[in-house]
Amino acid sequence: MKTLGIIPSRYSSTRFPAKPLADIAGKSMLLRVWEQCSKSMELDEVIVATDDQRIYDHVIDFGGQVIMTSPDHQSGTDRCGEVLQAYKDKGVEIDVVVNIQGDEPLLNPNQIDDLVRFIKSQSKADLASQFKLSTESNIASNPNVVKVITSLGGRALYFSRSPIPFFRNQTNIPYRKHIGLYAYRAKALKTICGLTSTQLEQTESLEQLRWLEHDLSIYMQETTYENKGVDSPEDLDEIIRILNNRSIEGEG
Repeated sequence: MKTLGIIPSRYSSTRFPAKPLADIAGKSMLLRVWEQCSKSMELDEVIVATDDQRIYDHVIDFGGQVIMTSPDHQSGTDRCGEVLQAYKDKGVEIDVVVNIQGDEPLLNPNQIDDLVRFIKSQSKADLASQFKLSTESNIASNPNVVKVITSLGGRALYFSRSPIPFFRNQTNIPYRKHIGLYAYRAKALKTICGLTSTQLEQTESLEQLRWLEHDLSIYMQETTYENKGVDSPEDLDEIIRILNNRSIEGEG
């Protein structure tokens, strides 16, 4: 099975313009994500999908693979779909596509490998994602933290920004915090890109609800990894601090 890792990357951002090119201790954020993905043992190829010439040129400069995609895409998923079609047009068959967040420079390549192996083992899965168990008290009330509940067999039943499940009688069960790394079977990704938006998706602003409403199967893998995303320039300070700590530990 040929597995393609795609890093959707946009230049424009309301909160953090030019975020992919932001410097993190001498390397761009995008380069750091690329380097982590390149360490994966399960990805046969990694490519950046962008709609901006500056990002395109930057990837070429550091020796990566990149493809220019439409500026009209509403999500990274749609951008991944265009890349998949471009490969098919060239006669290259892709079996699994991994959609990798371009603003997580500390992404662990083992996490990617775990997810790819997982979807390959789940014959009923159209796509797969991950969750991490958490008992943090602020998880339930934080709408920026997406929660998921699953069937006993691991299939996602619902994602929400609200606390799910609602603990009426029992309060010591950990929440399942969704980790936004996705692996799609190629056929499912093509289907997803042709789906119309749904009311639940619009209500919660979660595109995965569209997929569930259209009866695609999302299987969830438990992980111990939790990625630190960069949403604002202030987040860069924490990333640099973590990198510095790792450097010191490595020297020791």
